[in-house]
Amino acid sequence: MPSGSDTTEEAVSGSTPDGPVPTAGTVSPAAAPARPGRARRLAALARREAPRTGLAVVAGVVLGLAFPPYDLWPLSLVSVAALSLLTRGRTARQGAWTGFAFGLPFFLILLKWLHVVGWDAVVGLSIAEAFFLALLGAALAVTSRLPVWPVWTACLWVAEEWARDRLPLGGFPWGRLAFANTGSPFTPLAALGGAPLVTFAVALAGALLAACAAALWGLRGNGSLRRAVPAVEAFGLAAAITAAGVLVPVPTKADDTVDIAVVQGNVQSPGMDFLGRPMMITDNHATATEKLAADVKAGRVRKPDLVIWPENSSDLDPFKYPQAYDRIDEAVKAVNVPVLVGALVDHPTKEGYVFNEGIVWDPKKGPGASYTKQHPVPFGEYVPFKEQLSKIITRFQRVTRNFYPGDHTGVLKVGPARLGDVICFEVAYDQIVHDTVNAGARALVIQTNNATYGRTGQPEQQLAMSKLRAVEHGRAVVTAATSGISAVVAPDGTITHRIPEFTQGVVSARIPLRDETTLADRVGAAPEWALAIVGLLSCAAAAVSGRRGRTKDEKGQQ
Repeated sequence: MPSGSDTTEEAVSGSTPDGPVPTAGTVSPAAAPARPGRARRLAALARREAPRTGLAVVAGVVLGLAFPPYDLWPLSLVSVAALSLLTRGRTARQGAWTGFAFGLPFFLILLKWLHVVGWDAVVGLSIAEAFFLALLGAALAVTSRLPVWPVWTACLWVAEEWARDRLPLGGFPWGRLAFANTGSPFTPLAALGGAPLVTFAVALAGALLAACAAALWGLRGNGSLRRAVPAVEAFGLAAAITAAGVLVPVPTKADDTVDIAVVQGNVQSPGMDFLGRPMMITDNHATATEKLAADVKAGRVRKPDLVIWPENSSDLDPFKYPQAYDRIDEAVKAVNVPVLVGALVDHPTKEGYVFNEGIVWDPKKGPGASYTKQHPVPFGEYVPFKEQLSKIITRFQRVTRNFYPGDHTGVLKVGPARLGDVICFEVAYDQIVHDTVNAGARALVIQTNNATYGRTGQPEQQLAMSKLRAVEHGRAVVTAATSGISAVVAPDGTITHRIPEFTQGVVSARIPLRDETTLADRVGAAPEWALAIVGLLSCAAAAVSGRRGRTKDEKGQQ
């Protein structure tokens, strides 16, 4: 009988949780054992599962510490190994509970930056995301009896992330194993198969460590050298997979270069009311740009070819408010190079809707080409079912306008450079960044506004994604943030320039422009789909194998 089954003493003695099982020579009803109370059974179940549940909670906390701002990436291997061991040999139902107990504390730690909105938002989103880990736990349990189960474990981690990246309402990719490994030996694998391949390698190495631990545990009382071979093999494979990334070439050779300046204008204060008075943020960025122009004129810094402002760097629609248009235009004319400006622009025909745009502003021609954010954030930039939900959650009434999604990639000609504009959370979505690079972007710009979540760890988590995208696509990535963290990331994933949070400043850098694409660019989402499908097929194989095993047992009893 598999370890951790739901079988209780009642079943061993010929009874079920619902009562005794009649047999030949049945005792009289008066002599039948009393049906145990529901409360007593639940208490017994809780006592039996408490140690395993506690370990799952600890493992989830450990995984949370693998991500920024803690950045303890080896803990991602430890946590995967722990979940693999805790679900090994269990039933699907037990595995689901273990997965949920693992996932809830993980997401509570990872997403605690949402407390700025409200702790109910942290808890609610964490519970929703933890259900995906519950499904993963169930799948790990049923496939743990299959041969080469660490491979199926790794595929199932990819499948879980595939689902969570897309469902519901376009998904929420935060917390992928790949995003905890943006500065680890696994990182170069992103150039071959993107974030899914990094997740697969991390999960496979962690599962192999679990196989090693399980084999060592089986040596108790009979530790012959021959029996230790599987443990050594599993550990050796885990080490080899961890080190494999160093063999992957990460292309960084520039076809051309461009001098850029990133302006971080800063905000009044962090939190929900970061905007301050109207025109304040616009004026902050214009003033910082004019200081840059003065430094260029005085010969203190090299004149850039282009300037990048962050998302929402204009807090008023420049096409609706002349004071915003004029202030931007003054700053652009002062520096006398094209500026990529971030602004919210009213929808021309749909009242109550706005575009979140990056606008190329020329010193002579004024505003020109633009990119509109394609993936607005549910419940942040728009509220699904707002009329109904606002009656229950009054905070949604503060979202007075809904963001309208764009319909094309953000490849923009800014001065001499062809840049790919990606706005804020879009950096977390594989397909948006992939499409932007394949459309001809020679470098990537992440325009973002993290002022709401300043000093919470969220800006560090988002910057880690920029590091992974740089390696995945072989492109320099420039992150421009209103309040930080603004940074320049080289194509090999190293941060070359950085402005701290809540500091007004300008960073000047020469970045490479590249035309060569990586293997990850060429294969796109194919590795993710293939690995996810293999993971789902392993669940089907486990179900068939279990059914055959029960059939054989039934025949043997006849």
